[in-house]
Amino acid sequence: MCLQIIFSALAVAYVAAVIFATKSAYTLMKKRGIDESVAIYYNRKIVHVATGGVIALLVPFLFDSWIYPFATGLALTLITTLARLKGKGMDFMQTKENWNDVKFTVMWSLSIAVLWILFNDPFLAIIPALFIAFGDAVTGVVRNALYKKRSKKPIGNVFMLIVCVVIGYYFTSITANPIPLWGVLAAVAASIVERFEIGPIDDNILITVTSMMFLIVGSLII
Repeated sequence: MCLQIIFSALAVAYVAAVIFATKSAYTLMKKRGIDESVAIYYNRKIVHVATGGVIALLVPFLFDSWIYPFATGLALTLITTLARLKGKGMDFMQTKENWNDVKFTVMWSLSIAVLWILFNDPFLAIIPALFIAFGDAVTGVVRNALYKKRSKKPIGNVFMLIVCVVIGYYFTSITANPIPLWGVLAAVAASIVERFEIGPIDDNILITVTSMMFLIVGSLII
């Protein structure tokens, strides 16, 4: 247990280091004439990949219980929330318009915990977290590179689909109860719903909940 707690603490410290390292990236992008909103968006995606994605990949190897990644995610939710409440704590990666970074950490934590509790399989449990970390990130990067602003153009979903299908197929193939077809279906569904936002329900929530539903159904009927 002591080692698990140490891993959790190191994960939180690593995330904090990555977040504040992106402040330099923000400054550099601004100097190169990149619009502030675009620079912030790029930074958020960098953080999603380098923290949410990397840590999710390590979860099956570092932790033997869902409790530790869940606690780690909650700690990061607290950090990002407090930064918002302070005003300009992380204005190089947060915007006043939405709380998507906080929703990311919440859904990352919940999806891993719920799937791990239900099926006791960490490789299955990390799939939705990988979708919102890697799949959603490539979507945003492609759209911003092409249109120089945050948008929901379908070209982003094409690239997300490619990334998510690879993730979904691979990780559902190495689970204790392989369900590669359902991994692909979860990837397709996640890539479709990413285009939608319903009030406070953003793409992080839709991607996570939708892919979890497919993975749960697939695991139960196989």
